[in-house]
Amino acid sequence: MAELTIGLVLPDVLGTYGDDGNALVLRQRARMRGITAEILPVRLGEAVPESLDVYCLGGGEDTAQILAAEHLIADGGLTRAAWAGRPVLGVCAGLQVLGESFRAGGRIVDGLGLIDATTIGLQSRAIGEVASTPTRAGITAELTEPLTGFENHLGATLLGPGAEPLGRVTRGTGNCDVAAAADDVDDGTRQRFAEGAVQGSVIATYMHGPVLARNPQLADLLLARAMGVELDALEPLEIAVVDRLRLERLR
Repeated sequence: MAELTIGLVLPDVLGTYGDDGNALVLRQRARMRGITAEILPVRLGEAVPESLDVYCLGGGEDTAQILAAEHLIADGGLTRAAWAGRPVLGVCAGLQVLGESFRAGGRIVDGLGLIDATTIGLQSRAIGEVASTPTRAGITAELTEPLTGFENHLGATLLGPGAEPLGRVTRGTGNCDVAAAADDVDDGTRQRFAEGAVQGSVIATYMHGPVLARNPQLADLLLARAMGVELDALEPLEIAVVDRLRLERLR
């Protein structure tokens, strides 16, 4: 029996941008430390077990995103897992689905409400490299290294008071280019330079890459939370190719 079970949530509809790689990174970094780890894919129509150690959601197009939200709300397993404090990573469409609501298919769609966030529309697509400084909010308090990824979205995600940004943007757009948002944006100061969201056991971001391949400290933070230990309890891993990739992207 695996010591660590990683839930890959709806890869059949939220697997457009290679974000399935986040689960692979978690499994590999666990195994490199001698921890037996397995990935459990949970597909559309299947119940999400609420007792897994960590959950990953990726990106997808409008129709797939709507299907994902409807299924996850009706099923309730992921919501119960988050309420129980199990770590959840959502990327792009995954971020939006975890919020209160998002715009897709020309309408406003209910999300799971695990993040105090709503997603409206941008007038132009945010695409390209994005980098940020971690806010160290909540569950991410131990993060110290810059975050890097690739963003590709038309959503403008606005955070409510219950959520904090994962990072403060130093390059790229992040959640919402306030000046480019299609609708009026209140509290522009709070939204400006925000990337991703942190609330409870949920970490969400617009960073593809996959994000955990490009940010090993974030990957290890999720592993540590999944195992119920502090980040510094994990044996350090020295992987030269990952270090070179980070230097390249951060430049």
